[in-house]
Amino acid sequence: MNAPLARTGTPRGLHRFAGPRAPRPETCELCGAVVPEDGHRHLVETEKRALVCACTACTLLFDRPGAATGRFRAVPDRWLTDPGHRLDDAAWELLRIPVGVAFFFRNAALDRLVALYPSPAGATESELDPDTWQTVLGAGPLAALLEPDVEALLLRRSEGRIDCYLVPIDICYELVGRMRLLWQGFDGGAEAQAALRTFFEQVERRAEVPAEAAGKARTA
Repeated sequence: MNAPLARTGTPRGLHRFAGPRAPRPETCELCGAVVPEDGHRHLVETEKRALVCACTACTLLFDRPGAATGRFRAVPDRWLTDPGHRLDDAAWELLRIPVGVAFFFRNAALDRLVALYPSPAGATESELDPDTWQTVLGAGPLAALLEPDVEALLLRRSEGRIDCYLVPIDICYELVGRMRLLWQGFDGGAEAQAALRTFFEQVERRAEVPAEAAGKARTA
């Protein structure tokens, strides 16, 4: 496997997580309408791989059948988990991720998986070759359900276990922004670690086991 290539950055649309909040209200980036700072939806501008804040009306335009092939795609509100996955430490080592949290999404334009992980500099990207993707993640039920560009497989390695979730991609960048703001020292510091625990507690509460994963667990 080739050595990972890495770059860092924060997507447009979530800059409020990357620094002090601006005093002006949050607005829809398509029509200019004011949107709630917390609780509004996002779109993915697929050509630029950027997140765009959107009001309810604009979101509905891109959250309907046939809209998935245009410039913008609505980020779904789907949270799934696969407690029966077979990921272990050996599989994690194949991914060559240097920290305990990473997320993976399929870039439709490039037709490849993109792997990222939080760092003090933002989202650090590591490219995976197709064989590694298939070996480590491709056989799981969540991978088969993953919507390109707008959803991510979120993995956490902690205390001898690896948790696997399918989540909206914007919450992954929200996590990146929080870690960038709070990170101190070599391991992130107590505040960053506490925020990480709280984040995954929320993910665990929201995530449901899809029928595909439940069926596989019963036959394992």
